[in-house]
Amino acid sequence: MIHEVLSWAVQRRLSDIDQFRDNPHEAQAAVLRSLLHTAQTTEWGSRYGYADGLSAREFAQRVPCATYEQLYPHIERVLQGEADVLWPGKVQWFSKSSGTTNARSKYIPVTRESLQECHYRAGRDMTALATHLYPEERILSGKTLSLGGTHGPNPFRLHDADSHVGDVSAIIMQNLPTWAEFIRTPPLELALLDEWEEKIERIARHVQHVDVTILAGVPTWMIVLLRRVTELAGAQDITEVWPNLRLFLHGAVAFGPYRELFRQLIPDERMRYLEIYNASEGYFALQDQPESEDLLLLVDHGVYYEFIPADQFDAEHPQTLTLEQVELHKKYALVISTNAGLWRYKIGDTIRFTSLAPYRIRIAGRTKHFLNAFGEEVVIENAEAAVAAACQATQTTVRDFTAAPIYFEASDHSRGGHQWVVEFTQPPHDADAFADVLDQTLRHLNSDYDAKRHRDIALAPPLLTIAPAGTFERWMAAKGKLGGQHKVPRLSNSRELLDELLRII
Repeated sequence: MIHEVLSWAVQRRLSDIDQFRDNPHEAQAAVLRSLLHTAQTTEWGSRYGYADGLSAREFAQRVPCATYEQLYPHIERVLQGEADVLWPGKVQWFSKSSGTTNARSKYIPVTRESLQECHYRAGRDMTALATHLYPEERILSGKTLSLGGTHGPNPFRLHDADSHVGDVSAIIMQNLPTWAEFIRTPPLELALLDEWEEKIERIARHVQHVDVTILAGVPTWMIVLLRRVTELAGAQDITEVWPNLRLFLHGAVAFGPYRELFRQLIPDERMRYLEIYNASEGYFALQDQPESEDLLLLVDHGVYYEFIPADQFDAEHPQTLTLEQVELHKKYALVISTNAGLWRYKIGDTIRFTSLAPYRIRIAGRTKHFLNAFGEEVVIENAEAAVAAACQATQTTVRDFTAAPIYFEASDHSRGGHQWVVEFTQPPHDADAFADVLDQTLRHLNSDYDAKRHRDIALAPPLLTIAPAGTFERWMAAKGKLGGQHKVPRLSNSRELLDELLRII
C-alpha cells in the first residue's frame, strides 16, 4: 500500500516540476504574493507595508537587504519566544548553523511552512526525479539511509519544552510525516544521537542488516559510515552488504574530491549520484539531469529569490536583480525571502546561471573566502581570529598564511583535514603548540568545525607547514600580483594555491 501511495505522489510531483520549470516567473510572482500576504500582520510586515500589495520592485525598494548580523535582533526576539515578529505565530524550531563574526552559531528559524512547503516538497521532488531518471533501479523498493545531526533544548527559553535548536537535518527527521519515516533508516533513536562516535557505531551495526537502496547526506560522514559498515560485515566493499544500493543524494560540500573514493567504496557501475543544494535556510536546487552537474532552481518552494551582481557585493544598499533580469555565466550573490521569516536575507552563497530556460545554476562559492570541504564552513573571520590567538599564545607573529583541505585518500582509511601554510616573521619555539591553539580556537568559534573534529572522527588535527621567509612574496611575484591591492587568498576548497606554495618551499 505504501509503495502505491509513493508512486502516485511521484507522478504528481513530476507534473508540478514540469509546471514550475515551464513557468518560473509566474511561480516566483506567486511565491512573493503569498509571502507578503501571510506576513502582512507581523511586526516586520506592518513596518514595511506588506498589506499594500507590493510589487517586486516596491518590495526591493522598501525592504533593506540584510545579513544575519543585521537581522539578528529580530531573530533573537523570535528565539526568546515572541510571536508575530518576522512570521505569524511563535516559532518553535531553529536550525543551528555555522558561526558568524559575532557568534559561535547562527540560529535560523524553521517554521511549519518552511518544513512542509520547502524542505519536504523539495525532498519529494528529488525522489520523484530520481525514480523517473532511473526507473529500472527500483530505488524505492528498499530504505533510504539518511545521516543527520542532533537537536536539543532552545537555550534562549529553557522553560519551553516544545522549543528546540539543532542541525536542520535533525529537525527535518524529527518532524517527518509517517510515510517518509516508513521508508528511511536508521530509526530516530539512533539517527538523533548526539555522541558522534557512538552514533556512527550503533548506526553501522543496525543498517548492515537493512536493505539500503539510497544514501542521503554529506559525503564526509557517509565515508566514515560506509567504511565502518563494510568492516563490521567483514566485506570487501559495501556492495556485498547492500547489493541493491543504487543512489547517493549528496550535498553541503563539493563532491568532486570525493568522486573517485566513492567509486572505490561502491564499485558498482549501476550506482548513481545526484546533487542537492540545501541549507539551514531552505532547499534551493537539485540535479535534474544525470549527464550534467547543473542544478534546477526550485522556484515554487516558499523562497523568493533576488540576485546581487558581483560589482554590488560590498555595497551598503546593493541593487538586486529579479529572476527575469539575470544573465548566463555571471556571478551573483543569493538573496532570499522565505516562509520562515527571512526577508531579503543575504545567505552568503554565490551562484551562476548555466541555463535560463529552465533556470539552472551552479554554486560558485561564497561572498567571502571560506573552507568547506567537509561541511565545516570555516570563514575568513574564524581563520584570522584563530591565527591571532595562536600568535598570542606562542608569542610570535605571522607574515602570511593560507589553508586548504587534505582530502580523504582513496587508497587508505585516512581522515580528511586542513593544511595550513604559515610564514612567520619569527617562527614559534613550539610549532605544535601553535597548531593546537589554532585548532582549539576554531573549535570554539565554529560549531560545525567542532563537530567534524569531535574525537578526530571526520577531521584530523590541522597540519602546520612553516614556510621560509619570502615564500608568499615569491608566489605573488610569479603570479604578477606583487603590490597594489593584491592579497593571498586565506582559505580555499582547492589545493591549487597551497600546492604551488609547497613546490616553492
